[in-house]
Amino acid sequence: MADLIKAKEPFKFYTRLSLSELTGLRAANLGQLLGIIGELPIASIYHHTHRFLQQHQYLSPEPPNDFAYWVSQILGEDELGELLASIDTMQFFDINSLRDKIIQTIEIYLKENPTASLRFAREGDEFHFIKSVSFILPTKYTACDLKEFSEVLRKIAIDSIYFHIFEARLRLEKRTNDFSNWIENSLGNKRLADKITQMDPYTRTLDDLRKTLIQVIDKEISV
Repeated sequence: MADLIKAKEPFKFYTRLSLSELTGLRAANLGQLLGIIGELPIASIYHHTHRFLQQHQYLSPEPPNDFAYWVSQILGEDELGELLASIDTMQFFDINSLRDKIIQTIEIYLKENPTASLRFAREGDEFHFIKSVSFILPTKYTACDLKEFSEVLRKIAIDSIYFHIFEARLRLEKRTNDFSNWIENSLGNKRLADKITQMDPYTRTLDDLRKTLIQVIDKEISV
């Protein structure tokens, strides 16, 4: 039975607290937005591409990233907004690569639509850049096998799932999520680890993500 296999190391569940902090930077048109994005700390890029996932975990599908929303709703550049919203975050393993894709998308659009840089946001509607400051805290939960892991997934706060799936993969620049890493390296179950890695968490609410993880793991336990 898969649930009888004991891990080399127990999985320790962590959670996160996040504070939003103004950077003091703001943009009124696409040229300014482009220039500032290139110089931003990764904590700000992360905030503006993941804020909705953190704050609205029960919405589906997830709203677009902040850049896409501002470009469409404030500047009226709907085509660029759609291009930014359609960037597949799952393709990227670090924030700087995601930043480069956002920059490239805006640069190409401005090259093809040079007059777009002349459109300014009204006073008060500028894009204000914010950065996300995270505090990582241990929880009381650990798991030594898949059965315990499944039981803890049912109990932990949604912020813990967010940290181990999203933050570990992108912001901490790991090429996979914490759950898959543990299942492969401590339990030796690469097939299950790959199955979880291949899930696209950006197409699910966090609540649905929890349910899907539990279903996949429980199915493995029952084999």
